[in-house]
Amino acid sequence: MPRLSIIILDRPEPTNQQVYRYVLWANAPAARQPFYAALAGPTFASAWKDALAADNTALQNGSVVEKVDTIQVPVSATLAEIRAFLQTRWTDYQAVITSLNPWQRYGTTWDGTTWTAGGVA
Repeated sequence: MPRLSIIILDRPEPTNQQVYRYVLWANAPAARQPFYAALAGPTFASAWKDALAADNTALQNGSVVEKVDTIQVPVSATLAEIRAFLQTRWTDYQAVITSLNPWQRYGTTWDGTTWTAGGVA
Protein backbone atom coordinates (compact mmCIF):
# COMPACT_ATOMS: atom_id res chain seq x y z
CA MET A 1 0.00 0.00 0.00
CA PRO A 2 1.24 3.48 -0.73
CA ARG A 3 2.16 5.55 2.31
CA LEU A 4 0.18 8.47 0.85
CA SER A 5 -2.43 8.70 -1.89
CA ILE A 6 -2.42 12.35 -3.01
CA ILE A 7 0.36 14.94 -2.91
CA ILE A 8 -0.18 18.48 -4.13
CA LEU A 9 3.03 19.70 -5.76
CA ASP A 10 2.62 23.24 -7.01
CA ARG A 11 0.79 25.75 -9.13
CA PRO A 12 2.67 25.34 -12.42
CA GLU A 13 1.04 28.21 -14.33
CA PRO A 14 1.99 31.63 -12.94
CA THR A 15 -0.82 33.31 -14.86
CA ASN A 16 -3.50 30.81 -13.78
CA GLN A 17 -3.68 30.29 -10.03
CA GLN A 18 -6.54 27.80 -10.40
CA VAL A 19 -4.25 25.06 -11.77
CA TYR A 20 -2.61 22.65 -9.36
CA ARG A 21 -0.08 19.93 -10.21
CA TYR A 22 -0.39 16.81 -8.09
CA VAL A 23 0.78 13.23 -7.66
CA LEU A 24 -1.44 10.20 -7.17
CA TRP A 25 -0.09 6.95 -5.75
CA ALA A 26 -2.11 3.76 -6.28
CA ASN A 27 -1.68 0.23 -5.02
CA ALA A 28 -0.89 -2.20 -7.87
CA PRO A 29 -2.32 -5.75 -7.89
CA ALA A 30 0.41 -8.23 -6.95
CA ALA A 31 0.38 -10.16 -10.24
CA ARG A 32 0.96 -6.95 -12.24
CA GLN A 33 3.70 -5.47 -10.07
CA PRO A 34 6.59 -6.86 -12.20
CA PHE A 35 5.12 -5.07 -15.23
CA TYR A 36 4.79 -1.76 -13.40
CA ALA A 37 8.34 -2.25 -12.07
CA ALA A 38 9.62 -2.72 -15.62
CA LEU A 39 7.84 0.45 -16.72
CA ALA A 40 9.26 2.46 -13.82
CA GLY A 41 12.79 1.08 -13.93
CA PRO A 42 15.29 0.56 -11.11
CA THR A 43 16.21 4.24 -10.77
CA PHE A 44 12.70 5.73 -10.92
CA ALA A 45 12.07 8.49 -8.38
CA SER A 46 8.82 10.16 -7.53
CA ALA A 47 8.01 13.58 -8.90
CA TRP A 48 7.58 14.57 -5.25
CA LYS A 49 11.04 15.59 -4.05
CA ASP A 50 10.18 14.67 -0.46
CA ALA A 51 9.36 11.04 -1.20
CA LEU A 52 11.10 8.72 1.23
CA ALA A 53 13.50 6.02 0.07
CA ALA A 54 10.77 3.47 0.89
CA ASP A 55 8.32 5.36 -1.34
CA ASN A 56 10.73 5.29 -4.28
CA THR A 57 11.47 1.61 -3.64
CA ALA A 58 7.73 0.85 -3.80
CA LEU A 59 7.52 2.75 -7.10
CA GLN A 60 10.58 0.93 -8.46
CA ASN A 61 9.34 -2.54 -7.47
CA GLY A 62 5.89 -1.85 -8.94
CA SER A 63 3.85 -2.24 -5.78
CA VAL A 64 2.89 1.43 -6.07
CA VAL A 65 2.13 3.29 -9.30
CA GLU A 66 2.51 7.06 -9.68
CA LYS A 67 0.58 9.48 -11.85
CA VAL A 68 1.42 13.17 -12.13
CA ASP A 69 -1.32 15.41 -13.46
CA THR A 70 -2.90 18.83 -13.18
CA ILE A 71 -6.34 19.99 -12.24
CA GLN A 72 -7.98 23.32 -12.93
CA VAL A 73 -10.43 24.25 -10.22
CA PRO A 74 -13.12 26.93 -10.34
CA VAL A 75 -12.08 30.38 -9.11
CA SER A 76 -14.60 30.08 -6.29
CA ALA A 77 -13.36 26.64 -5.12
CA THR A 78 -12.67 26.32 -1.42
CA LEU A 79 -9.83 24.24 -0.03
CA ALA A 80 -12.34 21.57 1.00
CA GLU A 81 -13.72 21.44 -2.55
CA ILE A 82 -10.23 21.20 -4.05
CA ARG A 83 -9.46 18.32 -1.70
CA ALA A 84 -12.71 16.60 -2.69
CA PHE A 85 -11.91 17.03 -6.41
CA LEU A 86 -8.51 15.41 -5.84
CA GLN A 87 -9.99 12.58 -3.77
CA THR A 88 -12.34 11.80 -6.64
CA ARG A 89 -9.40 11.75 -9.05
CA TRP A 90 -7.50 9.38 -6.75
CA THR A 91 -10.52 7.06 -6.37
CA ASP A 92 -10.88 6.92 -10.15
CA TYR A 93 -7.14 6.31 -10.64
CA GLN A 94 -7.04 3.50 -8.07
CA ALA A 95 -10.06 1.90 -9.75
CA VAL A 96 -8.30 2.00 -13.13
CA ILE A 97 -5.09 0.49 -11.75
CA THR A 98 -7.11 -2.24 -10.04
CA SER A 99 -9.40 -3.10 -12.95
CA LEU A 100 -7.42 -2.31 -16.12
CA ASN A 101 -5.17 -5.19 -17.07
CA PRO A 102 -3.20 -4.57 -20.27
CA TRP A 103 -1.30 -7.83 -19.67
CA GLN A 104 -4.27 -10.21 -19.54
CA ARG A 105 -3.00 -12.02 -22.67
CA TYR A 106 0.73 -11.46 -22.03
CA GLY A 107 2.84 -14.39 -23.16
CA THR A 108 0.15 -16.06 -25.25
CA THR A 109 1.99 -17.92 -28.00
CA TRP A 110 1.34 -19.79 -31.22
CA ASP A 111 3.83 -22.38 -32.46
CA GLY A 112 2.29 -22.69 -35.92
CA THR A 113 -0.19 -25.32 -34.84
CA THR A 114 -1.40 -24.65 -31.32
CA TRP A 115 -2.12 -21.60 -29.23
CA THR A 116 -0.88 -21.63 -25.63
CA ALA A 117 -2.69 -19.22 -23.36
CA GLY A 118 -0.73 -16.79 -21.27
CA GLY A 119 -1.80 -13.86 -19.23
CA VAL A 120 -1.51 -12.16 -15.91
CA ALA A 121 -4.33 -11.85 -13.40
